[in-house]
Amino acid sequence: MLEPVPETKGQDLSERERFVQALQDIAEHQSRQAFALLFEFFAPRIKSYMLRLGADEMLAEELAQEVMITVWQKAGQFDRTQASPSTWIFRIARNRRIDAYRRQKTLDAGTDEPALLPAELPHPEDSFDVVQIEERVRAAIVDLPDEQLVLLKAAFFDGLSHSEIAKKVDLPLGTVKSRIRLAFQKLRSKLEPEF
Repeated sequence: MLEPVPETKGQDLSERERFVQALQDIAEHQSRQAFALLFEFFAPRIKSYMLRLGADEMLAEELAQEVMITVWQKAGQFDRTQASPSTWIFRIARNRRIDAYRRQKTLDAGTDEPALLPAELPHPEDSFDVVQIEERVRAAIVDLPDEQLVLLKAAFFDGLSHSEIAKKVDLPLGTVKSRIRLAFQKLRSKLEPEF
């Protein structure tokens, strides 16, 4: 099964392979021995990492334990083609630290915090105007050529940058920018007289 971790601190290929095997053993057989191997190696390192990120001693210990529990529960999600075991485990640690920071920020917010107050309800006439504008925009978009409509949707509904769109649709960046600009001009010419 698994050999004990050697005294050397560097992670050579055989050590990495043992960690990969340990994650597989946890995922497939809920191996406590495999988990002990990972816990012994990673828990102190995660705690040190948390301390370097500004956590106090108690929080660092708590987060290290949470991370290792997550490793136990989600070992089946580890994919050796996507990351090394240490990268995968430290990504979990980083995410746990962010979650803890957010929880702390939430607890610090007062009840009169403007961001926590509900938004004022819009006036009924304003809501009606918004619905009318949306209907006009939808009608104008339908008339756009497909080559422009696809790019416009990618930019505004999918939130992609022009360069991401260019890669996605396999077009030169200049072509993507030109088509989006033309789409805006067409929309503006159709919508400006109505507004």
